[in-house]
Amino acid sequence: MKTIAVFNTKGGVGNTSLVYHLAWMYTRLDYDVVVADLDPQAKLTALFLSDEEMEALWETSKTIHGSLQPLLAGTGNVATPHLVTPEVGINLVAGDMRLSNAEDELASQWHGCLDGKERAFRVLSATWQALRLAAEEARAHFVLMDVGPNLGALNRAALVAADHVVVPVAPDLHSVRGLRNLGPTLCKWREEWNARREHSPVDQLLMPGGAMRPVGYVVLPHAVRWDRPVQAHGRWLASIPVAYREDVLREALAPRTVATTDDGNCLATLRYFRMLMPLALEARKPMFALKPGDGATSGHTRAVSDCYDDFRALAIEIVRRCDILEPDL
Repeated sequence: MKTIAVFNTKGGVGNTSLVYHLAWMYTRLDYDVVVADLDPQAKLTALFLSDEEMEALWETSKTIHGSLQPLLAGTGNVATPHLVTPEVGINLVAGDMRLSNAEDELASQWHGCLDGKERAFRVLSATWQALRLAAEEARAHFVLMDVGPNLGALNRAALVAADHVVVPVAPDLHSVRGLRNLGPTLCKWREEWNARREHSPVDQLLMPGGAMRPVGYVVLPHAVRWDRPVQAHGRWLASIPVAYREDVLREALAPRTVATTDDGNCLATLRYFRMLMPLALEARKPMFALKPGDGATSGHTRAVSDCYDDFRALAIEIVRRCDILEPDL
């Protein structure tokens, strides 16, 4: 099982929308994916499901929280998560606001690992175990994780479960500063988890590797004028390759400035499809799947086609960099 987290500490730039559209695109590329909503705000789940469907899942604890609760409460082991299938190939592990209640337990058990406590390792591995069970149940090719924009204990446990990390970034001050916080933190978490694994009292205990390998960044949509970023965005756009290389990859800066369009670390620069998003939300489908019946009239045809091309190229590039085989191989 391979796990890919989409993560940045800057919220509100479209992280969840990115995961949502990638999940739909992977079904068109014949992949079966598990999509895990690990953000207590459960915004990804809300994109897939109606309020009534979400309420039913929360009332019956058929969420990621319900899967982890037996272990967190000390009454049992991690349960196989309930999977919702909004589309063939998409297997959703629903988010839950109650997931934030696990923050204190995850924080305390992080320190308990250094004392060689078996429960500490089981709790810190619980998210990974749940995703592994979900992937086996769905026979998925890989897992996509939507993670909230913070550096708390809950996200640390989620990132420990990640083999790869895709970093969404917008051309603005807060997003670029987020890279400078994200990089050192990922490095620290990786080193600390590797050190803790050596203290495990049970040799046979299955645990995540905690690789958290950055595979690249995605420049999320921003307003353009005459096909060029507006001046303020242009300034921050030029800062992204430097911040990513220095702070996320922890590499020395190249002798010359590299534009995102020429940067090998840039997975994609997505275009601005503001006119399509309201229609997509109303139709409860991705922007690139909109039809005239959804309100995407002839004037939207080119934008829908461009959106499809953008996400298809990005989806292919991500699985290529993560060494995930094509479904027919």
